[in-house]
Amino acid sequence: MGRAVNRKRVARLMHERGIRGVTRRKRRSLTRPDKKARPAPDLTGRDFHAEAPGTKLVGDITALPTTKGWLYLACWLDLATREVVGYSMADHHRGDLVVDALEMAAGRGRLRSGCIAHSDRGSEDTSSQFRRKIVELSLRQSCGRAGSCFDIAAAESFWALLKEEIGTRVWPDRATARAEVFDFIETFYNRRRLRKHKVFGYLTPAETRQRHQHDLAA
Repeated sequence: MGRAVNRKRVARLMHERGIRGVTRRKRRSLTRPDKKARPAPDLTGRDFHAEAPGTKLVGDITALPTTKGWLYLACWLDLATREVVGYSMADHHRGDLVVDALEMAAGRGRLRSGCIAHSDRGSEDTSSQFRRKIVELSLRQSCGRAGSCFDIAAAESFWALLKEEIGTRVWPDRATARAEVFDFIETFYNRRRLRKHKVFGYLTPAETRQRHQHDLAA
């Protein structure tokens, strides 16, 4: 409201009223490289842009804490629109977690033949199950370097946003966490969150995809 207030006073008032700001937990790395697997080449080179939807994806896995154990979430983002086109949740992070998320993206008709699916070198993304699905869907697999968060920076940025928006608390159970993640992705992030597009201006991810489709049809 235009008043200068000392940060110590703000800290005192927050402490007296039990108010806490949102803080990020230290990220629990889930990357467990399979030393026997031969990783795919890096086809992105840290270029997290795409000219058209369905041509380049980035994916990763994160873990959300509940009193009943961890809930693992896998997501695939379209780099042309930043829309979450596929995601899955489970009480494990085996290979079928990322496969289910990729199948969701393909089932929505959001992927083109030859689309790049970029991820880290975790055992889930280098598994034979995942490789077979890549071939089945006519995609191209791409892997960043082991232990480098910068090679999947777009996915890391999405995790940071998700955990800021829905909080960093421990959920009472996996069902509650699932419901909040679903609401965040489908209600807020894909359809309501504005981001600046270099051509179209401020649009939501879903609106960006629709604009691309409109231009293609024209």
